[in-house]
Amino acid sequence: MAANKETYDRILNELGANVELVAVSKIQPVKSILALYNFGHRDFGENYVQELVDKSESLSKDIRWHFIGHLQTNKVKYIAPFVHLIQGVDSFKLLKEINKQAEKNNRVINVLLQLHIATEATKFGLDKEELQLLIDQIQTAGFNNIRVMGLMGMATFTDDLEIVKNEFTMLKSIFDIYVKIDHPLFNWKTLSMGMSDDYKIALSTGSNMVRIGSLLFGRRIMT
Repeated sequence: MAANKETYDRILNELGANVELVAVSKIQPVKSILALYNFGHRDFGENYVQELVDKSESLSKDIRWHFIGHLQTNKVKYIAPFVHLIQGVDSFKLLKEINKQAEKNNRVINVLLQLHIATEATKFGLDKEELQLLIDQIQTAGFNNIRVMGLMGMATFTDDLEIVKNEFTMLKSIFDIYVKIDHPLFNWKTLSMGMSDDYKIALSTGSNMVRIGSLLFGRRIMT
């Protein structure tokens, strides 16, 4: 299903000027991405490395690709030459590999640290103590080719909106703790939370980046 201009404009209007929209284009064909691209959109999110590489090779080089899935260290090298933002970093090992591959490509790669805020154990991410430890490690690691831009999180998949709101509120409070980090590897300004089903709650609790797929493209059909 191609993106609908009326829906796209409505979402942009709801987000306002200070919230970034990442169009989640995983499993979407190139023609659907091109439709949104032709509306002027440039930020797209992918979950699978090979799919991201293939799309980056066939689409315009001015697209800002966000990797929003769980990234394995052995796959970093494939997206390091071009990825705009890696959103799901949850270990020092992964950060070390991102820095290594960024250096090989003479780049600085922006990343978000992923916090686990949902009740589902299947979701990835750090807890609060692990986040503090990772931030401490980053500040003493001597990296030169990464930039930590903030936090990312996914709420519980539930119809109970109060649970979702509480999880987003918690993530925003943790984000606010680290805003004043004074270190060259940190440019702490991005809080990525909210998807098609809960982005309005995310906006109300302080998100400044949302990841929306099905509202823009329609529900994905696996073939």
